[in-house]
Amino acid sequence: MAITTYKPTSNGRRGMMANDNSDITTRKPASSLTSKLKRSNGRNNQGRITTRHKGGGAKRLYRTVSFSLPENYSGTIEHIEYDPNRNAKLARLKDEKGNYRYILAVHGMKQGQVIRSGEDIPIDSGNRLQLKNIPVGSVIHGIEIKPNKGAQLVRGAGTSAQLIAKDDKTAQVKLPSGEVRAILVECSASLGVIGNEQYQNVSIGKAGRNRHKGIRPSVRGVVMNAVDHPHGGGDGGRHRMAKAPRTPWGQKTLGLKTRHNKSTDKYIIRSRHESKRR
Repeated sequence: MAITTYKPTSNGRRGMMANDNSDITTRKPASSLTSKLKRSNGRNNQGRITTRHKGGGAKRLYRTVSFSLPENYSGTIEHIEYDPNRNAKLARLKDEKGNYRYILAVHGMKQGQVIRSGEDIPIDSGNRLQLKNIPVGSVIHGIEIKPNKGAQLVRGAGTSAQLIAKDDKTAQVKLPSGEVRAILVECSASLGVIGNEQYQNVSIGKAGRNRHKGIRPSVRGVVMNAVDHPHGGGDGGRHRMAKAPRTPWGQKTLGLKTRHNKSTDKYIIRSRHESKRR
């Protein structure tokens, strides 16, 4: 998918890019699959800010996406739609009973294409099968961690994983980060690469587009006063931070390992950090 560039008719337009939405077939979502999106603006149930730099943004409806499909499901793609809540596009499916579902749109999906799930189905892009029924070497996305729980891995625009090996109980999947992980063969996944692969190359162009997404301005710690941030203070204008990177509350960050879930370490065959060192 290509990227649209704008003519520099103003300072805000200069350098601005956008996704080419020529593959979108409708701008009106299915009303049965939308709901009101309640925004907390980064605050908890006590009203205290727990995530900074959130607030405002354009109003939008939430689209209910199916991250798993029923057994022996068959549905036809009725429309390819834009979703303001994620970087991937959506495909609206309609089954024989007239029910609608949203799934993540795969690269190359078109109107009229039939999407199936089950065991004895073709190995085609968009179809959903258990890992034990997918050939080794296939490119997949929307991978379950626990059977029948729904897709939890590889759901971003342009991402995909590869099934590199499998035995009677587990399958080895290489994730986009480079990590190789063991997953039960009863878990399901969808075939193909998620569309909108040029999303990461889009240049925002102006600060206002971030405000439309609900992202408020951020100020660097090194330009603050010492009383406001551990990186702040000092005489003589520009300077480097005097200590290792820290949060405004003094905790180390930017490279500090925060993984504490050792119970799932046994499923990681090769760490993503090891793959980057090679």
